[in-house]
Amino acid sequence: MLHASLAFAQVKPGIEVLLAERLELVRGKRIGLITNPTGVTSQLVSTIDALHANPEIKLVALFGPEHGVRGDVSAGNHVADMIDAHTGIPMYSLYGATKAPTPEMLRNIDVLVYDIQDIGSRAYTYIYTMALCMQAAAQQGIPFIVLDRPNPLGGDLIEGPILDERFKSFIGLYPIPYIYGLTAGELAQFFNKEFGFNAQLTVVPMRGWQRYMLFEDTGLPWVLTSPHVPHASTVFHIAATGCMGELGFINEGVGYTLPFEVLGHTWIKGENLATALNDLRLPGVIFRALYYRPYYFSLKDKQLSGVQIHLTNPRSFRPMLTQLHLLKTLLKLYPQQNILNTERAKSFDQAVGTDSVRLLLQNDASPDSIYFSWKKELAKYREQRKPYLLY
Repeated sequence: MLHASLAFAQVKPGIEVLLAERLELVRGKRIGLITNPTGVTSQLVSTIDALHANPEIKLVALFGPEHGVRGDVSAGNHVADMIDAHTGIPMYSLYGATKAPTPEMLRNIDVLVYDIQDIGSRAYTYIYTMALCMQAAAQQGIPFIVLDRPNPLGGDLIEGPILDERFKSFIGLYPIPYIYGLTAGELAQFFNKEFGFNAQLTVVPMRGWQRYMLFEDTGLPWVLTSPHVPHASTVFHIAATGCMGELGFINEGVGYTLPFEVLGHTWIKGENLATALNDLRLPGVIFRALYYRPYYFSLKDKQLSGVQIHLTNPRSFRPMLTQLHLLKTLLKLYPQQNILNTERAKSFDQAVGTDSVRLLLQNDASPDSIYFSWKKELAKYREQRKPYLLY
C-alpha cells in the first residue's frame, strides 16, 4: 500500500507531468536519459523504469553523473561505462574520461532528457553535467528536455559571491551566486540564454510548486542526492559547511553520522566554540557542543570535540553568513592553527568561487562586511534571473 504522505504529495515532479500531459515530447522517439537515483516519481518509481515500461517511449541510453546512474560510486571516483543490470540499457559515464556525451554516444538518440534532483548551491557537479549535456545536444541538433524538480533551499534564497571565472572548476563553471535561487529547469533556461548554449530546450515544469516551498513542504519523498546528503535538511548544512570541508583542516561530519551538520577537531573545545557562536545570535540556528569519533575519512577514529549545527528556522537561516562566522570564530579562538593557510586553500577558493573571502578573513575583515559586500552584484543577479522564473 502506498504511504499516505506520498499519495497526497502537493507537488508533481516533471517526470509525472511529462507522462500525464506532455507525452508528445517523447512519443516514439529514441530517448537518452541523464539521471541518478533521485530521478523518481512521487511514488518512488524510478524515472528509468517509468520510461522503460511505457510502450510509447524508446529508452535507448542512460547517462550517469558523479556517483553514477544507480548511485553506487563514491564521491570523486570515476564512473565507468556499463550495461544497466535492471533494464539491459547501455549506461554511459559523464564523470570519467568525458564529462559530456560524445557524438558517438548521441548517434542513435532523438532527444536527451535530464531528471536529477539538485541541492540549490553552486559547488555541486550535477548542474554542470546538465550544462555540458545541453551544449553537446545543441552541437548535434538534438532537443534537450529538463524534467523539473524543487529547489530544496526554496526558490528565493540567494547568497554568496558570484563566481569569479579565474576560479572555474567542475564545482563552479559559470558566474552565478553560491546559492542561486533557481530550480534545475529555471537554471537550464538561464544557462541556455545567458551563456549562449543555443540548445533546443524544453522544461517540463512541476505542478504545485511555489517559490516559498522548502522540500518538506512538497510532500515528496527525499532520495539522497549523494552519499553524504541523506536528508532534505542536509542541503542547508552543506551550504553552510561544504566549502570549509575543502580546506582539509577540520572534520565537517563526513565520516560520521551527521554529514555537514558538525564541525570538530582534536584541538577544538566544543563548549567554548558553542558559546562563542551562540553569542552571535545568528538567524535560524543554534550550536551545541559535542564529542564524536569519525568512522572513516577525515580524522578517522580520533576523539574530536566541536559543535553540532541545529537549525531552528530554516527559512531565516543564512548558510553563507553562518559559514563566514564559523570561519571567523575559529580564526579568533584558535589563531595558532592558521586554518586558511592549508595546502588546500585553492580548493576552498574554487568551492567559494573567489579568493576574496579567504583573503578578507585573513586581513581581519568582519563576516558582516564580507556578506554585505555581495549585495550589489546579487541585486543585479536577481534582475538577471527574472525572465527565467517558471513559478
